[in-house]
Amino acid sequence: MNRPRRKVIIIGGGTAGWMAASALGKMLPHACSVELIESAEIGIVGVGEATLPHLRAFIHTLGLDEAEFMTATHATYKLGIEFRDFGQPGDSYLHPFGDFGRPLNNVPFLQYWLRMRALGQGGEIFEYSMANVMAAAKRFAPPESDPASLLSRIGYAYQFDATRFGPYLRGFAEGQGVKRTEGRIVSVERDSETGDVAAVLLESGVRVEGDLFVDCSGFRSLLLGDALGEEWEDWSHWLPCDRAMALPCASPPGEIEPLTRATAMPAGWRWRIPLQHRVGNGYVYSSAHLSDDEASDAILGAVEGEALADPRVLRFRAGRRKRSWSHNVVAVGLASGFLEPLESTSIYLVQAAITQLLELFPIRGIEAADRDEFNRLIDYEYDRIRDFLILHYHASTRDDSEFWNYVRHMPIPDSLADKIELFRRAGRIQRYAHGLFFEPSWIAVLIGQGVMPEGWDQRIAAAPPQELGQALERLRGRIAVEVRALPGHRQTLERQKLL
Repeated sequence: MNRPRRKVIIIGGGTAGWMAASALGKMLPHACSVELIESAEIGIVGVGEATLPHLRAFIHTLGLDEAEFMTATHATYKLGIEFRDFGQPGDSYLHPFGDFGRPLNNVPFLQYWLRMRALGQGGEIFEYSMANVMAAAKRFAPPESDPASLLSRIGYAYQFDATRFGPYLRGFAEGQGVKRTEGRIVSVERDSETGDVAAVLLESGVRVEGDLFVDCSGFRSLLLGDALGEEWEDWSHWLPCDRAMALPCASPPGEIEPLTRATAMPAGWRWRIPLQHRVGNGYVYSSAHLSDDEASDAILGAVEGEALADPRVLRFRAGRRKRSWSHNVVAVGLASGFLEPLESTSIYLVQAAITQLLELFPIRGIEAADRDEFNRLIDYEYDRIRDFLILHYHASTRDDSEFWNYVRHMPIPDSLADKIELFRRAGRIQRYAHGLFFEPSWIAVLIGQGVMPEGWDQRIAAAPPQELGQALERLRGRIAVEVRALPGHRQTLERQKLL
């Protein structure tokens, strides 16, 4: 029996809107028609954008050519995120996209390293991450499928111009049959009985009806927030940064670093994202601790190249809607919630929402069970990313500003406190099936900021220390040798004809 196709109306373009349109148009052409409404008068909230490796799966699923995508968005490769001065001024570590060593006999590599560390041997944990050593050497090669290769243990993401990503996807989505309608929405019509959104009215007088509405209207949250009044859960007491001063600058000569950098500042932190044609910079800060003018002066003084525009301020607050799917409205991206870009999670949260919508798409009509499951899974994503971001602040030992003293001593969620205590006692990372950031990520930030376990797994007590030390030294040496043989990041981009 053929069922009628659902009419999906996407409100807003940009990254979130065109990602949703591309996925629905490609994956569910039999189940829905897609119309996207956007106004050219409304700007895109986009600066130099850093991503996580999950975006590669999205690109692959759509069938897009990676080189074409990277050329269109002026993208570079990214092996991780470097954090400077987050523990104490002068400290640095990398959150790499890849593993630390390899498990042996079902015991994580970390435990073997902890045992050798207790004996004053083994070096730094980061020397056992192929991605970490590659990033530090400014080299890049793609992962290999052979499990015997150290390159099989790495992942990578992209750094690209966010203002180019939406337009690039628009061309693809329209090729999948997505209809774009230009216009500004002036009112929202709701069904008097169900409370569902029935239609939106454009400034031109055109009325657009739909069965399912996807709210990609950004911070305005035009449907979920304004029309449906979905309650906002404020997390600014844990994540007090509420503004960003963004500034692009010219690329310096020399090698292109295959990493995003976050450097702690007196009232927050600043990012550095190297693209093919420029460098994206920004100061994420708490307006309670720094004025806009001070933030502008700080970022202008920090960039290493010629400024390509005036600094511009972005205002936000950390938190999320209590429900991301209410009635017949699904919010994606900033319309659903916002977490500062400290770990490059913005596009991942868009992708996570789209993935769940595809899996729970209401082919037979919207059911409460589908909405509840969608909201449960999205809540997991936000909650676990929230805890991971708070860790970067709470684990700091900086005491040189009012901002850092506040975040260092603030009460933290019980869920995060439990994770820290578990790791501090025995070097264990809480495992879970859903949500972002698994064991290597937590290891990188916890150890990178000085949270060290007090013991190690006693299952390896019988391992002879001399043999264990030799095995670690061989692995460390092999990583160093193989990285030296890899091409530089710029050379890889040039070989692939991306520069």
